[in-house]
Amino acid sequence: MASSASSSDPALEHLAHSVLQPGFEGTTAPDWVRRRVSEGLGSVVLFSRNIETPEQVARLTASLRAENPDLIVAIDEEAGDVTRLEAWTGSSRPGNLALGAVDDIDLTERVAHDIGRDLHAAGVSLNFAPSADVNSNPLNPVIGVRSFGSRTDLVSRHTAAWIRGLQDAGVAACAKHFPGHGDTVVDSHYGLPQIQGSAEEIALTALPPFIAATEAGVRAVMTAHLLAPAYDPDLPATLSRRILVDLLRGELGFDGLLVTDGIEMGAVTDRYGIDGATVRAVAGGVDAVCVGGESAGEETVDLLATALVKAVLDGTLPEERLAEASARVRDFAAWSGGRSRAVARAARESGTGAVTDIGLVAARRAVRVLHGSSTAALPLVGSPHVVELSPTMNLAVDGRTPWGIAEPLRELRPGTTSIRLTEPEHAYPADLLDRVVLAPAAGRALVLVVRDAARHRWMTDTLTRLLRSRPDALVVEMGVPAGDALGAAHLITHGATRVSGIAAAELLVGGVQAVGVQPVGVKPATVRAVGAQPGAVRPVGVSGPGAVPHS
Repeated sequence: MASSASSSDPALEHLAHSVLQPGFEGTTAPDWVRRRVSEGLGSVVLFSRNIETPEQVARLTASLRAENPDLIVAIDEEAGDVTRLEAWTGSSRPGNLALGAVDDIDLTERVAHDIGRDLHAAGVSLNFAPSADVNSNPLNPVIGVRSFGSRTDLVSRHTAAWIRGLQDAGVAACAKHFPGHGDTVVDSHYGLPQIQGSAEEIALTALPPFIAATEAGVRAVMTAHLLAPAYDPDLPATLSRRILVDLLRGELGFDGLLVTDGIEMGAVTDRYGIDGATVRAVAGGVDAVCVGGESAGEETVDLLATALVKAVLDGTLPEERLAEASARVRDFAAWSGGRSRAVARAARESGTGAVTDIGLVAARRAVRVLHGSSTAALPLVGSPHVVELSPTMNLAVDGRTPWGIAEPLRELRPGTTSIRLTEPEHAYPADLLDRVVLAPAAGRALVLVVRDAARHRWMTDTLTRLLRSRPDALVVEMGVPAGDALGAAHLITHGATRVSGIAAAELLVGGVQAVGVQPVGVKPATVRAVGAQPGAVRPVGVSGPGAVPHS
């Protein structure tokens, strides 16, 4: 039933603002954000563009909470390849796939607690993690290493452990992306993915991690911008009452906060516009609308708040539904704020909170080595030439975050040289590969680094061409592993974080032994290496565009 409130009704406008969760530009709070928080804005979201140092973030969040002590401050800190706090350096903790590869739930809980400790100190109260998606499709362009793995049971137990660890540190977790984004081949930043399974198949494969999350005490779930025809053939999950209310709340019994993935993403805005998607999401059962991309700003907040008020007035959105969403935001804020304050008191009394190296420990345990000829391929002799094949990353990953093996290898072997190749418009010409790869590696060890090679034809083709000339090369896969071992030795890090690069570099030079070393049947090859002059990483090819990441 439509409200009788006028379009300038302060109470209705307050409700509209309370369910919005915008990002903003800058490392200090803009005046418009501070004003909106004091007027009822329930949440804000931080991205790497808001972050310089932990101390600066703590000042930023404190200034916002001066306007509203119960403000929800959210962030998308999965660690691994998706990091905001460490976007400029690379994450000091491995991501989910690495943790799933180790399959030690105590380790997963400790890593998540370590992340939570830093977020709590920075004043963050809600973390859009972990990804509870089962990466059952190896060609998935947006989940990949963000998932604990391709097995439902493994993802379920590590999702629960991650939530326990994070929330014990005083930061609320958020399981995503419901009802599961793992079995998709379309990136929802650009298009509308679709999961084809029946309701029974989805219930067996994709839903158990979300059930495990609820049992572990999660109080927030993020929706997926995808179509699940088994439940709703017409509306994406973010907008679907059948999926959010009938399935998640009704069948699965979740009664916490429902938050959207970035509402500006193409999967929903291409069809409904950002304002139309916002109204439909709240009407469908969402409680908080995340607005994180480049469109985030005062004008966008005005647009969305006005759209929500107008929808109430014209009957599109029942005022009772908007009020219910606002109440859930308020209840979540009270719970998360209370938990944060309790952990802070306990830490002061116990004096705990020392920095640990658990991230590097976990990254080392996650590295696997497949030996092509024999263990003689490792350790490297002398200083190698490193070639990194760099794909354009999806928008969840900040494209400015450093990754790779070259820099940590240079720390250990100062004569290391390197080149980074990005996706070419056409195949790389042979003379270019001869000039930047083979000639600098003559008489030396050659290390070829890839990232999700199985998903990128240009990468596998380039790798194949180089291995024909240098079958003794060592291959390092820093994404989702697939296929047979290549080269004299094949290292798998299960992620491209800073610590994953360090762990692989240590192993290459013989510093730390990897777990799970497995021999495979590949023709014998030897590594030749002599001294070389140091060189910086130089990009070649076409780099991907910079963009503001989404969840």
